[in-house]
Amino acid sequence: MEQVKVEVPDGTLTALRFGTGPKIVVAAHGITASGMAFRAVARQLPPDWSLIALDLRGRGGSNELPGPYGMTRHAEDICAAAEQFGQGRPVALVGQSMGAYAALRAAARRPELFTRLVLVDGGLPLPVPADADPDAVLAATLGPAIARLSDTFASEEVYVDFFRAHPALAADWNDDMIAYVRYDVTGPHGAIRSRVSGDAVREDGRDLLVGAASFGADLVGLAVPTMLLHAPRGMFGQEPGMLPAPLVAHWREQAPHLVTELVEDCNHYTILMTEGPAAVIARHLTAE
Repeated sequence: MEQVKVEVPDGTLTALRFGTGPKIVVAAHGITASGMAFRAVARQLPPDWSLIALDLRGRGGSNELPGPYGMTRHAEDICAAAEQFGQGRPVALVGQSMGAYAALRAAARRPELFTRLVLVDGGLPLPVPADADPDAVLAATLGPAIARLSDTFASEEVYVDFFRAHPALAADWNDDMIAYVRYDVTGPHGAIRSRVSGDAVREDGRDLLVGAASFGADLVGLAVPTMLLHAPRGMFGQEPGMLPAPLVAHWREQAPHLVTELVEDCNHYTILMTEGPAAVIARHLTAE
């Protein structure tokens, strides 16, 4: 792995490059994550491939890049990476959770940059009642994750142990998850905290809710072959998954370029960060 830079109009975006092959995958992570979340997927790619895992603005090494945030802004950054590393050739694109929505927006706006799109447990419009308060919904769904971003921890090891106890991670805890958590660390000993910007998470989370209809339009208008891989269990390791079966079936019927596949025995996080599901993702990214 090496750290690389993506040139964007207002600065540079940090990315992690896994591999040295000429065939390129660009990857976009979840709402409080970083490019390190794709380490297991990168390891499953053939040797003639490289994976460029972005730290989206407000996260990881890109945490000081300014807003505004939102899926359209992240999509612009994804397209910049595709142009820079594709060097005139289209690349494969993958996004997980929030990153799936940003990747969807990128593929919908600039289809000529991408050979295929893989959505991992995200990308479908979230069903939100018309009269719902987006801020209240955000607090109910992402409240604990946002609260963590302002917490401090006594040491890096304490921060690792905090993640190790998460109900969706504990049973499958592995070295990739440890590397992911350590990459997120900043601050002095005694006041360790996450590198993720709370402002970015709040703005992005709100965009996912209020912009739900726009993601439906993106799906229907897709011109890029697209695979949705979804998990049977959700953010806390329990059924149902983030994308219920009726929602998946509805958008499979509506979007002509969308194919879907349930990845067995995983949750919203382990679909990306454990060996078996990571191999499924890699297989779809490199399919001819």
